[in-house]
Amino acid sequence: MREMKEQLTALQDSERGHTEALQLLQRQLTETKSSAKSLRATIGEAFERLHRFLRERQKSMLEELEADTARTLSDIEHKIQRYSQQLRDVKEGIQILQEKLSETGRHEFLEGVALTAERIKGKIHETNLSYEDFPTSKYMGPLQYTIWKSLFQDINPVPAALTLDPLTAHQRLILSDDCTIVAYGNLHPQPLQDSPRRFDVEVSVLGAEGFCSGVHYWEVMVSEKTQWMIGVANETVSRKGSIQISPSRGFYCIVMHDGNQYSACTEPWTRLNVKSKLEKVGVYLDYPKGLLVFYNADDMSWLYTYREKFPGKLFPYFSPGQSHANGKNVQPLRINTVRL
Repeated sequence: MREMKEQLTALQDSERGHTEALQLLQRQLTETKSSAKSLRATIGEAFERLHRFLRERQKSMLEELEADTARTLSDIEHKIQRYSQQLRDVKEGIQILQEKLSETGRHEFLEGVALTAERIKGKIHETNLSYEDFPTSKYMGPLQYTIWKSLFQDINPVPAALTLDPLTAHQRLILSDDCTIVAYGNLHPQPLQDSPRRFDVEVSVLGAEGFCSGVHYWEVMVSEKTQWMIGVANETVSRKGSIQISPSRGFYCIVMHDGNQYSACTEPWTRLNVKSKLEKVGVYLDYPKGLLVFYNADDMSWLYTYREKFPGKLFPYFSPGQSHANGKNVQPLRINTVRL
């Protein structure tokens, strides 16, 4: 009897477990369908916006081409009429002069020539067949590149032109004059004034501008490095002493470590599937939706996504890592300024 009760209890526990698992799967099924529907709509809207832009650009260029064609043809036809009339006047003068040549008497002939020349004077203009060239190069050239450049006007979000905040930089970090490049300095620490904003142990620096709303995107050059960490940090993160870089501490980052390994700084770290060495990383922040997405910015392939309810203002976070005497990891991190 006792054994049967234990078996019944075990089966009931199993039933509850299966029921909970089934409910969870049902919720996941519903959420996945809802997410897929939303994403289909988002993708459709994005491509329709591109198609609409291209259709409007095509229509505009064709209308401009028609206007240039009509203007050039009108100019050519006007000149054809004018030169045709001049040609008739020239032929008339030739005919008259030939008739005068048959007349006898030098005096009468010269008088006739003078009178004829005076009569057709002003009718004969300088022969100049030049006209405004048809602007073929305007519609040829690198047409796709021209359209691609104009397409930037419709990009949202526009790639952010970030700068670094020197007042947050660790004393070992060296920033460029325009605050878009950061490198680890092997010399003695710089004599910088300490402040609550400055990292004193972690070789890190924050961006000068923080975000608490909106959608933002920026790119960071990481080529030729063997160690780095980039992402975002909450405004209130600790900046003193050794810091655990994790979401629970207000940091949402990815890291390159051990020369060729990539991970998201979760707890524990999540290894990323990166097929080739990253040269440029894209960071996409949709603050209202609580999304932080990392991309291989060369081909926009996905790397990792944080889904969080962000607790406050977020600042771009950069750590070039320490460089070594053997020359490893001496290259800086560079904010890639996208010129539109």
